[in-house]
Amino acid sequence: MPIATPEVYNEMLDRAKAGKFAYPAINVTSSQTLHAALRGFAEAESDGIIQMSTGGAEFLGGQYNKDMVTGAVALAEFAHIVAAKYDITVALHTDHCPKDKLDTYVRPLLDVSAERVKAGRNPLFQSHMWDGSAETLAHNLEIGAELLAKAAAAKIILEVEITPTGGEEDGVSHEINDSLYTTVDDALRTAEALGLGEKGRYLLAASFGNVHGVYKPGNVVLRPELLKDLQEGVGSKYGKPAGSQPFDFVFHGGSGSSAEEIATALENGVVKMNLDTDTQYAFTRPVVDHVFRNYDGVLKVDGEVGSKKTYDPRTWGKLAEGGMAARVTEACAALRSTGTKIK
Repeated sequence: MPIATPEVYNEMLDRAKAGKFAYPAINVTSSQTLHAALRGFAEAESDGIIQMSTGGAEFLGGQYNKDMVTGAVALAEFAHIVAAKYDITVALHTDHCPKDKLDTYVRPLLDVSAERVKAGRNPLFQSHMWDGSAETLAHNLEIGAELLAKAAAAKIILEVEITPTGGEEDGVSHEINDSLYTTVDDALRTAEALGLGEKGRYLLAASFGNVHGVYKPGNVVLRPELLKDLQEGVGSKYGKPAGSQPFDFVFHGGSGSSAEEIATALENGVVKMNLDTDTQYAFTRPVVDHVFRNYDGVLKVDGEVGSKKTYDPRTWGKLAEGGMAARVTEACAALRSTGTKIK
């Protein structure tokens, strides 16, 4: 069962919450980066999450027509086949989807899974993300409620982002300022609109200073302790036992975070942490190194013939896969998921 069933995905998230660890959620853009992620999880003996953003799905759809749904479905179907060779379990997820792309990405993919479930099969994806952080919170949650109902009917978990993450990802950008911190009131309004599981399970991307992309230490002020305030504020309002942590949180913009910041986030209910920037670099860096070291072989310099063995995509592709897999394994260790795979 390398691709999680809905029941197993719920079990994965429950185990992470109880064990104070999180799954790395690795963005992929090709069959090769998919294999790199699967290899990294397998070498860490960790289950995990594979995800595709709108930009990644567009790239997967090919540059001739750039169809996001085609790209996402194609790689998901491919993953269902090749993941069987890896001794771990992964869930398939779609990353950030803003309002203007819902009708060309998440809604059609929900329909694909709904048809599969209607035919007695499992959904193609195990979760989808709605990124309404550019909308008012009221409108964000209105759309979130509609999508949550459709997701629950298709046995899918919804991820929602209720307040902005700084920086830019796939055309959605937010300034780095005080709006990057979710308030208890924001969390209470979310619980009122989406429930606490009775309307369908969802993952919550709350903001605690998170920023997408690359940044140097000190440029971003993360406050993962804020997540505890959100858990306690909502838990108290809804009569939950002390320490019960009603939300399953997602850590966005995790590249460059310190070990202490990650540890605090895990203690406060983070079960999923997105990695894209770091894994992109880990994939590309060995390729660049190979080109620099084999310049005359990769290029037909001054009319020479070059060396097929050095420009063969399999040569540098294997190096790229290894580099990215190592970074995924490192992420598993940082998020405490190493060795936690479902037996």
